[in-house]
Amino acid sequence: MPELPEIEAYLHALRPRIVDATLEATRIASFSLLRTYDPPIEDTAGRRVVDVHRIGKRVSIDLEHDLHLVIHLMVAGRFAWRETAGAIPKRGGLASFDFTSGSLLLTEAGTKRRASLSVVTTAGLDAVDPGGIEVDDATLEAFTDALLAGRHTLKRALTDARHLSGIGGAFADEILHEARLSPTQMNTNLSPDELARLHAASRDVLARWTAIRIDETGDGFPTKVTAFHPSMAVHGKFGQPCPVCGAPVQRIVSGGRETNYCPGCQTQGRILADRSLSRLLKDDWPRHIDEL
Repeated sequence: MPELPEIEAYLHALRPRIVDATLEATRIASFSLLRTYDPPIEDTAGRRVVDVHRIGKRVSIDLEHDLHLVIHLMVAGRFAWRETAGAIPKRGGLASFDFTSGSLLLTEAGTKRRASLSVVTTAGLDAVDPGGIEVDDATLEAFTDALLAGRHTLKRALTDARHLSGIGGAFADEILHEARLSPTQMNTNLSPDELARLHAASRDVLARWTAIRIDETGDGFPTKVTAFHPSMAVHGKFGQPCPVCGAPVQRIVSGGRETNYCPGCQTQGRILADRSLSRLLKDDWPRHIDEL
């Protein structure tokens, strides 16, 4: 799923391309994409784009006269830019937003259609906003209140969009590695020092990776938006050496979602139990990094 840094890279590429351009038409190929009916999608045609901005992991194309196209890419949705409007691909094509400056194509890999498009007024933006605070300008006190809004593991607490904005599984892994905290530690068990480390790591990781994504985009348009990157410390690096301590990166899988962590940096050498694999292996499951 594109997270805050990837969404910011999209916005960086979209601003010079569509701000002040006019939206001529929105062509929708997937009936499941449009989630609202009032205002109707037809009302957006002929309106000038005044800005684009991020709402959590959503992109809002802000049109004159109080209308917004809010797009949630979910897991597999992606944007592509075309200089001229063309046919929407039959495989994976969801919609095309045709501007006087070019065409923004929305696609989604796979067969599940989870991406969404909502047409809302400014007064209706709150309805599509999960409500999480922005980490980059959050004080330690505000961050702590958001993190402790419910009793969860740190991985789940960081990725709860109702409380913290824009963080998904990939950057939660990177944040927890930088903060030297276990993904399965309960948020209610953190010391003041650990809370401060997690706050600082969250701001640092998101800011650094936003800069990386934008720098990689340059004047072009993002074409390889993925949750994995060779420069990441632990996410997607199962079995590879941690760049800090050299221990092999481990993973746990739950509900089809993978968490990567370094046992040397984050769990005092302990190997976290995987709900399925550890039960299968039982006594053969390694408990400590020395047993790997």
